[in-house]
Amino acid sequence: MNVIGIDVSKDKLDCLWLRDLATGKAKSKVVPNQPCGYQALLAWAEKSVGCPVAELWFVMEATGVYHEALAAALTRAGAQVAVVNPARIRDYAKALGQRSKNDQRDSYVITHYGLTQPLVRWQPEPPEVRELKALLARLEAVAKDAQREANRLEKATISQASKVVIDSIRGMLVALTAEKARLEKLIDEHIEGHPILKRDSALLKSIPGVGAVLSRYLMMTYHSREFQSAAQMAAYLGVVPVEYESGSSVRKRPRLSKAGSGVIRAKLYMPAVVAARCNPQARALYQRLLQKGKTKMAALGAVMRKLVHMCFGVLKHQQTYSPLVA
Repeated sequence: MNVIGIDVSKDKLDCLWLRDLATGKAKSKVVPNQPCGYQALLAWAEKSVGCPVAELWFVMEATGVYHEALAAALTRAGAQVAVVNPARIRDYAKALGQRSKNDQRDSYVITHYGLTQPLVRWQPEPPEVRELKALLARLEAVAKDAQREANRLEKATISQASKVVIDSIRGMLVALTAEKARLEKLIDEHIEGHPILKRDSALLKSIPGVGAVLSRYLMMTYHSREFQSAAQMAAYLGVVPVEYESGSSVRKRPRLSKAGSGVIRAKLYMPAVVAARCNPQARALYQRLLQKGKTKMAALGAVMRKLVHMCFGVLKHQQTYSPLVA
């Protein structure tokens, strides 16, 4: 298997082809992180390796948004692309005993990882999911700005700031509140305009405790990755327990892994509180854990994970929620 490892940064791509894994002989090239650089990378890879692009694997880390255009361009060209969790690459570098860190060294580690570890082929998100993701990100940013202005208004009022300052803050808050409402309307219209999203939204809302807000985020998450199981989706969202034990003396309290998006975990909290009261399965789980001596927060963490499992189930099987019969 021929693997090209790419260390992605904002302005450039450090690319490396490992000709011989045993000896470490390699060829490298640096190209700009722009469309012209993607074409140069493809031409260099074909010439260096001596095989068509379709037979090449291009491996890179998920680096915010800087890798997305590159991954899409390589996929359109027919190449096989793998986008790896940066935490895996970091831990793999430690396993190799790598102490130095620079862009060229990182590209070597990524290539080494691609040659020795199983790779999952990356697929671009459907256009409607990509648009939903962008709208949700924008809504989250505007909501945070509105909350900051509300906090500033409270502080300015208490400190008896001048009328000019208070009017300025109020004007900004009114504008942000209006923009937030406009974005929420756009999101609802976007979901209504795409049959798959509309159907999945209805399926998610059939689960007691899951409302419009959580359904948007979990629907976006489900369609942006290829999850093989509900447990995998829960692990991706960071709502699985992590244990820390060693022998008989080291026994720390289990905690949520908190990997992945903190925004979605925050959206899961209040629905979990509601589900612990009105969702039969979630309520039974919550009460059973409390009876075993678990804290309320630990029990709510389990309910959060249970909600993710329920959401995965209704989306995978395309059936509305139906509580299990005891």
